[in-house]
Amino acid sequence: MTRHTTVRPLPSETPGSDFARLSRKIADAGLLGRRPGYYALRITVVAGLYVGGWAAVALIGDSWWTLAVAAFLAVVFGQVALLAHDAAHRQVFRRRRASEVSGRIAGVGIGMSYGWWQDKHTRHHANPNHEELDPDLDPDLLVWSQDQARAAKGLPRLIGRWQAFLFFPLLTLEGFNLHVSSVKALANRSLKHRTLDGALLFAHFAVYLAVLLWLLPPGMAIAFLAVHQGVFGVYLGSLFAPNHKGMPILKDEDRPDFLRRQVLTSRNVRGGWFTDIALGGLNHQIEHHLFPSMPSPNLRKARAIVRRYCEELGVAYLETGLITSYLQALASLHQAGAPLRSARLPAPGRAAATGGNDR
Repeated sequence: MTRHTTVRPLPSETPGSDFARLSRKIADAGLLGRRPGYYALRITVVAGLYVGGWAAVALIGDSWWTLAVAAFLAVVFGQVALLAHDAAHRQVFRRRRASEVSGRIAGVGIGMSYGWWQDKHTRHHANPNHEELDPDLDPDLLVWSQDQARAAKGLPRLIGRWQAFLFFPLLTLEGFNLHVSSVKALANRSLKHRTLDGALLFAHFAVYLAVLLWLLPPGMAIAFLAVHQGVFGVYLGSLFAPNHKGMPILKDEDRPDFLRRQVLTSRNVRGGWFTDIALGGLNHQIEHHLFPSMPSPNLRKARAIVRRYCEELGVAYLETGLITSYLQALASLHQAGAPLRSARLPAPGRAAATGGNDR
């Protein structure tokens, strides 16, 4: 049975470990303290944009210009998702209850089961890019390694051949996938606060659809839903794709120490203040994975300390531009699907026995 726990930083393995020494440097720099003023402003702005977006839908009404508002609200939904992420990591509030309440409020705002996502993300942080242990590498639609490609069946087997080319088009479905996965998770009896999550989730769907059908003609309401959820999915997927895709994948008993496990499987994205806002601080993925409870505005300041420390240790620290990060992720997807493009691909049951020609 899966345990559901709050997303929290993992402790160093020993008091004298490489991570413990880095952690002392970060603590001495005062970067682990909360930033209440920053989050008060950010929450106010995002909440204002959220309410303002729906007010614009009501004011514009029966006009195709409302689809522009749908795209705007998709970006706002992405920002709400980032706030839910920060709350789950206790970046906003130190206490668990305040973090869970704020996270659930953000979750209901975008139609996401906070409990389901929290459990999934906790397991990801514990074992990033581990083929067997990271839920983000489950081959439910795409394959992330050639071993997964050889064993693929159904849709992953069909899509995996050209998944690099289909990746961004498929992201238009990621918003819907978030909702579907949230609903499916309600069947898991180990999910904490399952009744509450279910009530909030279906309340969101009911209000969302009621508002659209009240303010817009049926055809326009469907178009709004398609644009809104499609752009939301692309934005959501684009937030997370640069972070680990295309980075080394751990397998079996690969268990480097905590610092190397987090640094070697993560990628930073260069950029200024706009990148920090657009990606919600996840562009500093290495620092975030090392110190998950660090408030996102402090991650940029931590970057210089972490990078210098990794250089001293001889630990590879990867940082690229945004476009390059996507290209690396797509190249990795294309390579992972190579066995499925082989001219004589054996049936899944015979793959282990006959092998396959990769290209």
